[in-house]
Amino acid sequence: MIPPAAVPFVAQARVGRLATIGEDGLPYLVPFCYVLWQGDLWSPLDTKPKRVPVERLRRVQNIVARPGVGVVIDRWSEDWSELAYVQIRGHARLVTSAEARAAVVPLLREKYPQYRSMPALDENPLLQITPLAVAVWGRLG
Repeated sequence: MIPPAAVPFVAQARVGRLATIGEDGLPYLVPFCYVLWQGDLWSPLDTKPKRVPVERLRRVQNIVARPGVGVVIDRWSEDWSELAYVQIRGHARLVTSAEARAAVVPLLREKYPQYRSMPALDENPLLQITPLAVAVWGRLG
């Protein structure tokens, strides 16, 4: 569970970094957009330009084979007294339910105006990340 004091920091951040584990055992890292809903992070498999269909994305294949993931949501500043991050270790899964889409997609479109013109969000799977361990560091406020 994300500590209550860290919830606003996580919810308001615009981007996180998602680490999955590849078949070679090495980490695979990508920036990702998300919303916080019911204690979990939810991310769309959107229609930004991609080289392969969403089902064949490396992060998707990694999660299907090995659901353990890591997430870092951070704030950088030249004033190091402002540095902060929340590190989440947890499990990820693909969600295709209409109920989840009905709840999460409007939140994604509210947070990221770019998603308002992406109808694929209503059809593509969502990535659900359930935190199992959370570390908080720095000045979150």
